[in-house]
Amino acid sequence: MAAPSVAPEPATRRIAGLPWPAEVTSAQRRALVAGGLGWMLDAMDVMLYSMVLAHLMRDLGMGKALGGLLNSLTLLASALGGLAFGFLADRVGRTRSLMVSILVYSLSSGACGLSRTVVELALFRFILGLGMGGEWTTGAALIAETWPAEHRGKALGIMQSSWAIGEMVAAGVVALVLPALGWRAVFFVGVLPALVVFWIRRGVPESPLWLRRRGERSAGPSLRLLWRPDLRRNGLVATAMNACGMFGYWGLFTWIPAYLSLPVEQGGRGLDLMKTTAWLVIMGVGKWLGYALFGFFADAVGRRRSYVTYLVVAAALVPLYGVARTPFWLLVLGPLVAFFGTGFFSGFAAIASELFPTEVRATAMGVTYNVGRGLSAAAPFVVGMLATRFGLGSAFFLQAAAFLAAALLALALPETRGRQLE
Repeated sequence: MAAPSVAPEPATRRIAGLPWPAEVTSAQRRALVAGGLGWMLDAMDVMLYSMVLAHLMRDLGMGKALGGLLNSLTLLASALGGLAFGFLADRVGRTRSLMVSILVYSLSSGACGLSRTVVELALFRFILGLGMGGEWTTGAALIAETWPAEHRGKALGIMQSSWAIGEMVAAGVVALVLPALGWRAVFFVGVLPALVVFWIRRGVPESPLWLRRRGERSAGPSLRLLWRPDLRRNGLVATAMNACGMFGYWGLFTWIPAYLSLPVEQGGRGLDLMKTTAWLVIMGVGKWLGYALFGFFADAVGRRRSYVTYLVVAAALVPLYGVARTPFWLLVLGPLVAFFGTGFFSGFAAIASELFPTEVRATAMGVTYNVGRGLSAAAPFVVGMLATRFGLGSAFFLQAAAFLAAALLALALPETRGRQLE
């Protein structure tokens, strides 16, 4: 698939007296829409599995452990996908790689609907994970290199917030399709994101920064650059930081629905179906706001300060949420936990994109983000084990510690606000 040969527009178009959206060029808008749509539909395809899991377990004869293992398999595959597609994006371009990643996860989702055995389903979920890891890597790199430094955090925060929208879209798909057509048809709907590829191919220009760097070099970028002492140190710290942050996230938000709905004697809070659903929807609004607003804070006061603040507040709120007993306090604390406990994700793209040079930016972002995600795949299992002995609320204290560890690691990285990408 050939990348569109649209001439890049100027990085900014300043119009005195008008708010920042007036400065955004057409190329920047299209890059943001492409990355945001890809991430939103990625979330939809990933969440479809969780929302039909009970039906898969019944029809394919899976137990709870095996059902959870397949989800962990997808997360582990995303680490490999982030590395592979980052490597590809640094060689053939951001838009080409973005298109391929969307095709991989959307076609794999449709293939899940054809699964006859657990082995086939596991294979398709693994391939979907490769595209899942690749989409974030390529989309974030495209947006970071297209948007100017003063608005880069906002754009990446808006992109990240589309994940919450994708989760809500998945819930709507399941509600409409599952009762009438079954779980196979739900996965078939997951093929539709492939249509976005046609628009990206026609309407989204390649990163002008990548095009310029490609013209300046005669050979492809060397991964040896990642072993330069400063890049190696920053890469290792960023990977560890991301692993801790995602360990906190996956361990917490995988189990919150069960925490709300399970009977008190089983370690839950005993909310009925209507209350559990309403409380989760309200938390979803908190997630979206946390993602979207992070970028505004990051552009105003700095990436590191915003990232650390979100994580420290999350670390303080999670234990309170774990010991809350009444529906009122669960309702009050829930959206705050969601705001801070997920919103920090928006900071990683801004931090990582500004730590590494263009030659290896996508590769480095893919490794640091997705290897961290792969390492965090154990979190749902660990929390489940702790909950068996101590209860879910008490198990959440581990997630608070993970958030705090991520905050401390973030302090070891340089502040990058205002850095012009090279």
